[in-house]
Amino acid sequence: MSMWKNRSEWSTDHQPMSQINITPMVDVMLVLLIIFMVAAPMLTQGVNVDLPDTNAPQIRQQVEPLVISVRANGDLFLQNKQVELNQISPRIAAMRKVKPDLPVFIRGDAKTPYEHVARLMSSLESAGIKQISLVTEPQK
Repeated sequence: MSMWKNRSEWSTDHQPMSQINITPMVDVMLVLLIIFMVAAPMLTQGVNVDLPDTNAPQIRQQVEPLVISVRANGDLFLQNKQVELNQISPRIAAMRKVKPDLPVFIRGDAKTPYEHVARLMSSLESAGIKQISLVTEPQK
């Protein structure tokens, strides 16, 4: 007689598997990590300007500021959208109605003539903005 005679393929004397195979989950997480590492540098947006170097202290902000960039040729960008100088004052006034204490930063290219920055500051003053921060790079 064979010792396997009365045993079925589906016998009930086996214990259920109590371990979870997490290998597929780890594989998916690693793929997602690689995707985010590759995509993260593309998410940083902004206008490409060469900021001047200074020893000014770093500004700590709780609220994301309104950033106006000035290129060396005088082009103005409100956040990442190009605007004309005469459009800045009404747009900022509208934004400040929603958030009255919205900080305003000016990112001026190091080679920008002071004339462009002065016109922008005058336009901001006409929009009722009294405090403006100039963004610079730490001095090397």
